[in-house]
Formats: sequence, structure tokens, C-alpha cells
Amino acid sequence: MTERTTTPTPRPLRFGAVCPLRGDLPAWRDQVRRIADSGYSTLLMPDVPEWQPAPGPMLALASTLADIRIGTWVYASPVRPAWTTAWEAHSLSLLSEGRFELGIGLGRPGIEDQLRELGLPLTAPRERLAQVRDTVATLRQLDGANLHTPVAMAVRGRKAQALAAEIADTVTFAGMPHEPGVEMARLVHDFRARRDVELALHIPVVGDTVAPFMCPPDTDPAVLRAVDSLAILPDDPAAATEEIQRRREEIGYSYFVFGANSADTLAPVVAALAGH
Repeated sequence: MTERTTTPTPRPLRFGAVCPLRGDLPAWRDQVRRIADSGYSTLLMPDVPEWQPAPGPMLALASTLADIRIGTWVYASPVRPAWTTAWEAHSLSLLSEGRFELGIGLGRPGIEDQLRELGLPLTAPRERLAQVRDTVATLRQLDGANLHTPVAMAVRGRKAQALAAEIADTVTFAGMPHEPGVEMARLVHDFRARRDVELALHIPVVGDTVAPFMCPPDTDPAVLRAVDSLAILPDDPAAATEEIQRRREEIGYSYFVFGANSADTLAPVVAALAGH
């Protein structure tokens, strides 16, 4: 693949909110509508069975509640057969009239415990990557010539990055919240030399508010601030706006994903920046 030699034009900013059902269904419906009304582009669901109903039905319901894109953040390939995952993704694209985005990765830390509980084989990383490739290839066949379901890949290692450079529309780098920001920025810089795609940043902490479904429960915001982690943003809208613009200009991020528990706090930021 030919390496990029020119600086790409900055992409318009967009924002997603990870919004699992963790309590009252009517309250969740109201939250989905509020997120959409605030200018967020995408309503996202995690893939953890003990947290909520299955992502597919939840997203299908969300697509009827508001005019917002929907997506998985992200499907864990080791627990999902390639063909059925592709079929579900294609079906969600059809039912949402093209508003679905397939987020997929190799599984969160601790996925091995979940595989044991489900009686599934402990697949090696290379096998998980093959599952992702097969899923996307099947999805492209099901979509045909008249539909393109965007694919967002969560990656880390070189082989995963290589596959993402080949098949993904959006890439997010998996990491622990306490990783220094300079390290994550280096990963992004190296990847951008391969291919210019939309880069997404997973931000589980806003101010001192931690999204419990996006990072470990013992995450300490003070530790994140000490290492200039990219997993945290200020809860002051003006400061958050400035920091988001800096991360786009200096690193290349244009898609920012927050927890739904911070969606209202950052609504003024989204209203000011979305689409710019």
C-alpha cells in the first residue's frame, strides 16, 4: 500500500454516546431522544451480556425513537460467529435505512473469562482477526452494490492495524485509560502514515465522572490527568471544546465517543462543534 505523503484535510467533527439500558426503559427512551436532540451523530451500544439486553434489538428500538445513527461499540468477535454477525449488521442497516455502523474488535480485556463462562473456545488473536475479516467480507456480500454499512474497528497490535487499514471506515485504538496521551498519539501518527480514515477517540471520563461501562470501575480521574491521558476531557464546556479541537488538529481525531452519563454535560460542546 502506498504511504500517504500529504496531510489530509481535517474531517468534520462528530460525536457518539454509549448508552446501554441500565435501569428504567422509559427513562432510557427519553435519554436516547435527548442525545439525538443535542446533536450527537451516533447512539452506541456495548457488547456485554450482563449489562443490558442484546445490542441488536436495543439499536433497532433506538432507531425508531430518534433520527440518529446507531452502532455497536463494539461487537466482540470471539463470541460472535462471522456469518450471523454480518447478517445482523446488514439487517440493522436495512431496518434503520442506512443509519447503522458496525463496530467490531477482538474483545475487551478479560474476554477469556466470558468465553469460559459461555463454553466457547479460547481463540488466538490471529483467529479473532480472521473472524473480523470474515464478518466484514460477508457483510459486504449481503449489502451488495446498493448499501455500504460503515465498519469501525477497535485495534491495537500491528496485525490488527493492518487489517483495519484494509477494511475499516473508522478506526479507534484500544488502550487502558491510564496510558500516557503521548503514547496513544504516537500510535495514531504511525497508523495515519498507512491510510487516511476516520479516527475515533473513546473517552470514558469527563471531569470526575467515569462511565462505568466504558472503563474499569477503579479508574481514577486524577491519575489520568497526571499522565495527560486522552481518555479524559474537562467538564467545563469551553475547556473541552478547546481540547477537542487540539486533538483533531494535532493528532487527527474527528469522532469522539463519550458515555451517556456525560452526554448532557458535553451537549453545549456538541452543539458548537458537530459538523465543523
